[in-house]
Amino acid sequence: MGDLGRSLLWWKQVFLVFYDTVGLAQPAYYRFMMISIAFLRSLVLTSVLSFIAPVLLIGCILAVLSLISQIPVIEAIAQVGAGQILEFLAVFGSGDVVEGLLVIGLTCGLVGALFDTYAFYRHQNLRDG
Repeated sequence: MGDLGRSLLWWKQVFLVFYDTVGLAQPAYYRFMMISIAFLRSLVLTSVLSFIAPVLLIGCILAVLSLISQIPVIEAIAQVGAGQILEFLAVFGSGDVVEGLLVIGLTCGLVGALFDTYAFYRHQNLRDG
């Protein structure tokens, strides 16, 4: 390595030491990539959990009503309740209960993703400003 190569290597080391000392240890593109990965991970997790929550809630309610319908005294009340919930889901699914459940789940997932995007944006602005 010639004098120019050693000189450039020395300046690079000086720059990196200064860069670390000032607290800018990560280049801007690296920070952007870390923010993007963190944001995407948060967005996917929020979307999935926002989708699963209403699906599980409705599923649990239907399961409880199904179990309650096994008791002879309150069988009619449980069947009417389950029928009402299934009719409600059929409205959102154009007559199909499963499609209605998916529509509600996807809508909640989208709303969760939008809320997470807004919260991430606000966090970035309040932290930087």
